[in-house]
Amino acid sequence: MQGRYFQDFNVGDKLLTPSRTISQEDILAFARLSGDNNPIHVDSEFAARTRFARPIAHGLLVVSCLSGLIEQLGLYRGTVIAMRRIIDCGFYHPVYAGDSICAELCVVDKTERNTSGTVGFSLIARNQKQEIVIEMRFDVKIAKR
Repeated sequence: MQGRYFQDFNVGDKLLTPSRTISQEDILAFARLSGDNNPIHVDSEFAARTRFARPIAHGLLVVSCLSGLIEQLGLYRGTVIAMRRIIDCGFYHPVYAGDSICAELCVVDKTERNTSGTVGFSLIARNQKQEIVIEMRFDVKIAKR
């Protein structure tokens, strides 16, 4: 499936990603991959003594999973040039093993260049209880037709 080109995006477009359940193995694998073995993520006994009461997923693990969910939309498959920047990213509710996340994307702006353009997105990610877990704003450089 070919993704959208810069011209195919319109300010105000909204899309909903599929959902994904974050597993304990995801959390442990991310800790191994990233080297972030903070006990709040990997130690049940430690986490039990915190306000979270159990281990929480790494915020960047959740952001990475959201990136994968966006890719599953095929939105800019084959047309993306680069993730340009994350302008803002807020973490509002912890994500635990067993939580399912999905996100709503909205095109908020476009900047045209010679052979490509930058599309700005806002994203609101929620868990299965509809609690907002992450809000972020990011720009992606996308090829023109």
